[in-house]
Amino acid sequence: MRRFRRLAVAGVVALLGVAPSPSPRGEQLDSQYVLQRYSMAIETVAAPKNVVFTYAVSQLGPVTIEQRHRIYRSGNDVRDETLAVDGAALTHKTVRISRRDDRYAVTRLAPRMVGYQMLFLRAVPDGAHLDYVYDVTPLLRQPETSVDRITIDGVRFLPRAIHFHTAGTGAHGSGEVEYAPFGPYWMPVVAAVDASVGGKPARERITWTDYRFPESLPSSTFSAPRPLPPHAPS
Repeated sequence: MRRFRRLAVAGVVALLGVAPSPSPRGEQLDSQYVLQRYSMAIETVAAPKNVVFTYAVSQLGPVTIEQRHRIYRSGNDVRDETLAVDGAALTHKTVRISRRDDRYAVTRLAPRMVGYQMLFLRAVPDGAHLDYVYDVTPLLRQPETSVDRITIDGVRFLPRAIHFHTAGTGAHGSGEVEYAPFGPYWMPVVAAVDASVGGKPARERITWTDYRFPESLPSSTFSAPRPLPPHAPS
């Protein structure tokens, strides 16, 4: 009788199109179910109205960069403050005001099932649950930069890691962007790229920290700083 009840409940769940939540013990979910949940999650994930964070970028190769920045973003409005260069804090930080898309936003980089074929590879432990790794292939002509692998979080069903490769005139390489939850938001935490530029090796690593999501930002945040008045001779 108990077995019959369990089967009956499972049948009702299937008819309603509702699946049970991931088991806290980490039992493996059906790979197609994971893709269905991913497809819904990537379309409904919340984007912060305002966000403040710090990022550090390290680049080795034809151009060498070692910098730390603080970013204030509201939509496409961006205030970029350079805090340190080559490990030395700046006495007077450099401020740049601009309008630009967030190219690392998960909704921008994550592949959609309408444009890609996703083939399940394996499940990997992540704390008390499992994440799911898929090989990704574009359905249409392959663009210069294309996702080739994705790891989907087994609880929120959003990308934990997006691996990509890129090829263009005089440059080619591959990289990965990792994401993590911050409250209701899903934000980048690490990006790493290995490439060849003009036949020479190049590496870049970006780390994001200190996320804050204020309700609002002062309008002056996105106003260009006024130049200091000229120093009067004594």
